[in-house]
Amino acid sequence: MLKVDKIRVHYEGIPALHEVSFQVNQGEMVAIVGANGAGKSTALKAIIGTVNPVSGNIVFNGKNITHQETPGIVRQGIVYVPESRHIFGPLTVEENLLLGAFTTDSDKEVREHLYHVYQLFPRLKERYRQRGETLSGGEQQMLAIGRGLMIRPKLLMLDEPSLGLMPKLVTELFNTIALLKKEGYTILLVEQNVKEALELADRGYVLQTGRTVHMGEGKKLLESDIVRKAFLGL
Repeated sequence: MLKVDKIRVHYEGIPALHEVSFQVNQGEMVAIVGANGAGKSTALKAIIGTVNPVSGNIVFNGKNITHQETPGIVRQGIVYVPESRHIFGPLTVEENLLLGAFTTDSDKEVREHLYHVYQLFPRLKERYRQRGETLSGGEQQMLAIGRGLMIRPKLLMLDEPSLGLMPKLVTELFNTIALLKKEGYTILLVEQNVKEALELADRGYVLQTGRTVHMGEGKKLLESDIVRKAFLGL
């Protein structure tokens, strides 16, 4: 479904990604893991079009999207749930969710998707009239993911979804991601929470200072020396 081929990204002339390559097949969950500053989020931003690679290609469903604008990329079915959530605080939960459905003009589809999100996140249904800024951190993360699901994306990209959450909420979050995977969503997950991410992922890529240093099946990566020493302290 997605093929990222040797992309290089610079910020003001400073390299952030060095010919990074990876792919995501339909129905897979793929994790990109690594320390802060490894280039994980930059890779997602290159896919969604908020940063432009200086070289390399990004192909989605057979179409080169490397230098397309973000709205067009979203309309093709890629959704990016950013780090730190970025919900609209003054708007209600339901208003935030409805903003995620901007690619469809069908009221019926919007209501079906809203129902689906409320089934996944009953807490959002309970708080549908509450302003986003009054929710807890965990609830705001649910809202950000729910907003992303409002167009039933072909590819759901999650950027550090567990960041800043309490351990109990991290477990709850990964249970939700597992449920989305079971429902058939194709997911590209960027996470510093290496153990949880790779346990759940079909495949994983390890980034270090803008380079892919290791790749493989999720659970096998957890057993590799490079991951155990660098991220798990073993």
